[in-house]
Amino acid sequence: MLFHDRREAGRELAGLLARRLDEGTLGSPFVLALPRGGVPIGDEIARALGAPLDVVVARKIGAPYNPEVGVGALAGEGPPLFDERTLAMLDLTADRLAPQVARERTEMHRREDLYRGGRPAPEVSGRTVVVVDDGLATGVTARAALRAVRGMGPGRLLLAVPVGSQEAAEALTAEADEVLCPHRPSLFHAVGQWYEDFDQVGDEEVVAILRRYAAAP
Repeated sequence: MLFHDRREAGRELAGLLARRLDEGTLGSPFVLALPRGGVPIGDEIARALGAPLDVVVARKIGAPYNPEVGVGALAGEGPPLFDERTLAMLDLTADRLAPQVARERTEMHRREDLYRGGRPAPEVSGRTVVVVDDGLATGVTARAALRAVRGMGPGRLLLAVPVGSQEAAEALTAEADEVLCPHRPSLFHAVGQWYEDFDQVGDEEVVAILRRYAAAP
């Protein structure tokens, strides 16, 4: 285990980023967390940086016969991303996954409305955006989120995750200006194996955290 819980992981990342802020290399940062697991981590980072916090909602696209098997992801209004190797291995095509994509896009919009409480999407044009999650396994969900955020016109785009597979972290350097992933174990099976407490984060917790930031002057 690397971390007791997501809060501890968030504090480690927050310390690394706070030093950069003090050095003047972060500009005016805006933190965007992937719900739900990334939000407590994003909360720790945003508090340390004195930055705003919001969410970028990305949805995994599951295989038709087993939704837990992720074959792609979507975020924003762009087209879905698929893991081509997984599609080939499972003998699937993007067309066959159209019903799953439609369901996940509907759920994505529902969650955006729920978490923001009717607030518009944040304006991050020209700012340093720090996209946060609780870990990287395949990286396909983070890739979809980064592409969606890139389309919002940030001045600089960072991905900050406490732990991830070496392969996924390296691959995502093509999507972000920097990938901050301090722990990259050589044997990586799942994000949850690196946390003592990896209980699911509830919608109520996400909404409560975001409301604090929405109410801030």
